[in-house]
Amino acid sequence: MFRKLRVSHLMLIGSVCLGFSLSYAATSCWALGAPREVIDPAEAQADPDFAIQGEYLGPGKLPGGEKEKIGAQVVALGQGKFDVYLLDGGLPGEGWQRGLLRMRVSASRNEAGKVSITQDQLTGEIVDGKLSLQLAEGNKVQLERVERKSPTLGAQPPEGAIVLFDGSNTDWFPGGKFGPDQSLFSGVLSKPAFNSCKIHLEFRLTWMPEARGQARANSGVYVHNAYEIQVLDSFGLEGHDNECGGLYSLKAPDVNMCYPPVTWQTYDIEFTAPKYDEAGNKVANARLTVRHNGVVIHDNYELPRATPGGQGEGPGPRGIQLQGHGCHVQYRNIWVVPQD
Repeated sequence: MFRKLRVSHLMLIGSVCLGFSLSYAATSCWALGAPREVIDPAEAQADPDFAIQGEYLGPGKLPGGEKEKIGAQVVALGQGKFDVYLLDGGLPGEGWQRGLLRMRVSASRNEAGKVSITQDQLTGEIVDGKLSLQLAEGNKVQLERVERKSPTLGAQPPEGAIVLFDGSNTDWFPGGKFGPDQSLFSGVLSKPAFNSCKIHLEFRLTWMPEARGQARANSGVYVHNAYEIQVLDSFGLEGHDNECGGLYSLKAPDVNMCYPPVTWQTYDIEFTAPKYDEAGNKVANARLTVRHNGVVIHDNYELPRATPGGQGEGPGPRGIQLQGHGCHVQYRNIWVVPQD
């Protein structure tokens, strides 16, 4: 049984919600027993927790840390509750890496809007875009809220690229539905035209603070319609194979580069298709390099098999699937450069 939630009633909920999502209002499935999903960025920003969640960075040293810089990822849990992950050396991809200290503390927002952090080793607060910490040994540090952008965000298709989606039509994705800002909703499969190729795409996770795990803005990019690169709101988490950037059930990303929800993110993918002899036997595995928000998270990884949920392995050409999974993750600026 897959660890990824694949429950039929969630798919039904997703399809029911899709009918309401075209107005770009907050798609709320509370009445059907599922966490609310906010699609419209303006509506997400109206939630008082939205301005608090996100990334923070500044000088300082954590208790037991080695570096003189601290990063923090504040994850909204709904109703004024937060998990705060304090990172020795900075933010993922920019100082912090696996093996360095990572501390988890809790925070809560009161009616006046003040967010307080209380833990054995430290106390602190988040006010006006600043995260202040009082460490046990008496040191005070202050981190500033930052909003990172992928260096490949908005990348233009080079010569020879095939533009699959630029916001003008869904010709390459039969049955595709437009989302807000001329984006494309997940739950589509492209025409089968690709073997080895380079792929650029951008995605935006929905605002689902009350959801947890695989129910939180779930989608996936299936290259060759067989190998899934997970798309999920796993901002701040450890970065497992079933979290954002993971090769589902095969390999965790080298670093969890997931940005906060409602931020546009990028995948830049280099894919070498599997090879087959004349009898249809596979003679070479597929290979994959993935950059998430500009950082390599899989480096020429050899794929031993297909991942669950897509088409089995086989010769191409194949399409690219943007998995639906009951959520309304949005995509844009999708183009492919064939390599064979």
